This record gives sequence, structure tokens and C-alpha cells, in this order.
Amino acid sequence: MDNIITFSITVFTGFFAIMNPISNMPIFITLVEGADKKTKQRINLKAVIIAFIIVSVFVILGKFIFELFGITIPAFKITGGILIFFVGFEMLQSKKSNVKHLEKVNIDENIAVSPLAIPILAGPGTIVTAMNFVSHASYVHIALVILVFGIMCLLTYITFSLSDLIAKKIGENVISVIGKLMGLIIAIIGTNMIIEGIKISFDLVK
Repeated sequence: MDNIITFSITVFTGFFAIMNPISNMPIFITLVEGADKKTKQRINLKAVIIAFIIVSVFVILGKFIFELFGITIPAFKITGGILIFFVGFEMLQSKKSNVKHLEKVNIDENIAVSPLAIPILAGPGTIVTAMNFVSHASYVHIALVILVFGIMCLLTYITFSLSDLIAKKIGENVISVIGKLMGLIIAIIGTNMIIEGIKISFDLVK
């Protein structure tokens, strides 16, 4: 039981750092600017549902994808760790991560699919993190990852729904600080993945 609780907390922390609802909130506000409240809610709901489906598919089929392409766990951990580290590093440097690079788009409900669901919520960083958690896990752990990601999507939906109110209350400076803290956590998660990959490669795991 303790192992399951610890695993669930670790998964939640990883997803929270990568998806970062507060940090993504200004992006949502910008994309839906000018839309009425009803349209904003439809876009919000559609985006989180699509993101949940995409990540869940990768979580469930992750092992099959590994076998199909002959991907080893150490290689995936090291490569994924490098990717996640640079996402966090760019956030610390106050840069827009390439994973979240956005172009100016017209206000319509298609933004729920792209860029909101892909790549902001279910981008490479999120998928890599999800697959890392289940790369060598039991079906119970796979179910936990899906459940925790579902909770994360719900929190994102609530945050986006209250985005206008939250932005007024806490201010842009606080949002920026939170973004940097999340960047640090993401970089640490990436570094840890690289270390784990190296340990497995050289059979250093105890």
C-alpha cells in the first residue's frame, strides 16, 4: 500500500510539473481571448478530453510500442530524460519551450485540438513522462498512471475555467515565478531519468 501511495504521488508530481496548469493558464487566456464564456468552456473541455485520450493510449500501448520498435528501457529513459531536462531548462531561462511553441491562431474551436491538446497538454514531455512511469510497471501501476493523469486533466479543466479570475487575483509575476519553479522540477525529473537509464545500462541498480 505504501508503495502504491508513493508511486501515485510521484506520478502526480511528474504530471503536475510537466502540464503545469497555472503556467499554461496564460496561454489558454491568450488563445480564447474574445470568445464568449460558453465557447471557452467547450474549448476547455474538448482540449482536456483529447489530451487524456492521447496520453492514455500511450500508457496502455507503451509496452507494445517498445517491443514493436525494439526500444530498450535504458535508451528510452536517457533520451526522454534529455528531452525533459531541456524543456525545464528553457523554462528556467524564461524561454518558450519548443514543445509549447505557439503560432498566432484564429479564435475557433479547433484550437482545442491544436495547440491546446497537442502539444500544450499532451506534448512530447507529457507523453515521455507517462511512458516512463509504465515502461517497467504492472497493470495496477498502469491503471494508477491513467487515473492520476485523469485527475490532472480535471485540475487543468478547473484551472482554465477559473483562468480569468485567477489571473486577476495572483497577477502575472506570481504566475511567472510558478513557471520557473516548475521548470526546475522538470529539469530534476529529466536528470533523474538519465541517471536511472545509466544505472540500468551498466547494471548498477541495487
